[in-house]
Amino acid sequence: MTRSETIARLRARPQAAVLVIGGGINGISVFRELALNGVNVVLADKDDFCSGASAALSRMVHGGLRYLENGEFKLVRESLLERDRLLANAPHFVRPLPTTVPIFETFAGLASGAFRFLGLTRRQSRRGAVVIKIGLTLYDFFTGGRRALPAHQFHGRRSTLTRWPAMNPAALASATYYDAWVSRPERLGLEMLQEAIAAGGLALNHAAVVRSDEGLMLHDRVGGEEVAIVPELVINATGGWIDLTNAAIGATNQKLMGGTKGSHLVVANRALYEALDGHMIYYENEDGRICIAFPYLGNVLVGSTDVRVDDPDAVRSGADERAYILQSLAVVFPSIVIADEEIVFQFAGVRPLPASNAAATGAIPRDHFCELIEGAPPVLCMIGGKWTTFRSFGALAADMALERLGGGRMVDTENLPIGGGKDFPANPTAWTDAAAKRTGLPRARLAALLERYGSGADAMADAAGPDDDIAGYSRAELAHLVATEHVEALGDLLLRRTTIGITGTLSLAVIDAAAAILAEAKGWSAARREAARDDFLAELLTRHGLDRATLASRDQRTIA
Repeated sequence: MTRSETIARLRARPQAAVLVIGGGINGISVFRELALNGVNVVLADKDDFCSGASAALSRMVHGGLRYLENGEFKLVRESLLERDRLLANAPHFVRPLPTTVPIFETFAGLASGAFRFLGLTRRQSRRGAVVIKIGLTLYDFFTGGRRALPAHQFHGRRSTLTRWPAMNPAALASATYYDAWVSRPERLGLEMLQEAIAAGGLALNHAAVVRSDEGLMLHDRVGGEEVAIVPELVINATGGWIDLTNAAIGATNQKLMGGTKGSHLVVANRALYEALDGHMIYYENEDGRICIAFPYLGNVLVGSTDVRVDDPDAVRSGADERAYILQSLAVVFPSIVIADEEIVFQFAGVRPLPASNAAATGAIPRDHFCELIEGAPPVLCMIGGKWTTFRSFGALAADMALERLGGGRMVDTENLPIGGGKDFPANPTAWTDAAAKRTGLPRARLAALLERYGSGADAMADAAGPDDDIAGYSRAELAHLVATEHVEALGDLLLRRTTIGITGTLSLAVIDAAAAILAEAKGWSAARREAARDDFLAELLTRHGLDRATLASRDQRTIA
């Protein structure tokens, strides 16, 4: 359904059972749950789908080993269950990730860990072998009944430094356990969105919800028009923006949120990539803050920070956070030096945490819950949550909405494949060989399409063609995404529908090529196209640390 068709349907029938505000992963999740259960539901986001915190996650799909210290056992158990469900339901994007913890002390953290568990302190501290062993044993215990991934193992000093020779030689040992990672979280969100639309839901990105004298209105930030909407229930799924959204729609001025900022760097350093040996290194900085480094689409993703924020719209990855992340990396890999030009992308997002007076950010609960604000209409706020648990959080909010509306559940999503995860081949190599014979396309091209679209690669192969001349994508492929996936701005296409931005293959030439494709599809004038280009360049500079000189230097590497 096109944008104009969606707006026309809303204008013709403004009544809706549920209006979901916020097109991040949690908002899309509850939107999908409700649409699949036959509810007349509308979703709106003031920016693009999955463009806020849902685009700034650590790319981990995990139970939250650290949360055991705070006694959040229920959250860890639920997260591990949802991790395993994602491994089964989204195998095209979610895969196992061997994770290794370097150990530098034996008994450190025992007393402080006990105090944190009892609520007597929230101060971070170093963790020794005994504390790590206890945590990993509990981690395995929570998955013992299904064992989707291998149990943890400990390695002595010699085997640790033999396997990871660049690791700090002060390491006494290491422990390896398994979690998972997600390659394209924004695309997974989009696939769920498309499923919900196919089931009858209506969705608009770049559409802000505001209150006027006539009631709630959808303000189309693309075309400028406003459309009235009359929902029986509003679900506020805007994460770190929940308080701002409630104020904008006249729900309440109560402070519900108290988010923290997490920053990450994408590093193109071959020595670091090889030093990881295919594992995520899950380590702690000298202040006890947990950090990560793992191979991500040919580079290394390193993070993160945990800084309180008051204004989610002002979140940026600053120079101090960049320095902190690099300093933390030097603790575990002291011989590897990261040059400035090797940082090919950076991003920051707001963790949607509940309001808290905790002295330490690590002590703020990571669990999720819903809070209902009575009014006209009533507003159900989705508070907290982590990316891994989006499905169960969406199901919780949907069940509360269904109860409020007097309906019942017909479809459960626990074991429902997502998008290209349905009928995903058990043997990708065999699929690629067969597809190459069937289509005549190069095997490398088909393998890339399978990674990007899962079982949707068959249909995309017909639309995209054999070429990959724009940072690994073809002009036909990008044009198809613009035509079918709600693309309204360059950032939608180059940062979220594709991985061109985060992998460091973005350049001025790529931006110009994409702008030409978008302008042709949208009928933009030359002035409109140039304005879109300038807006995107400003976004790259302020949010992702990419200036024109850096982008220009990449031109010859990204356009064939």
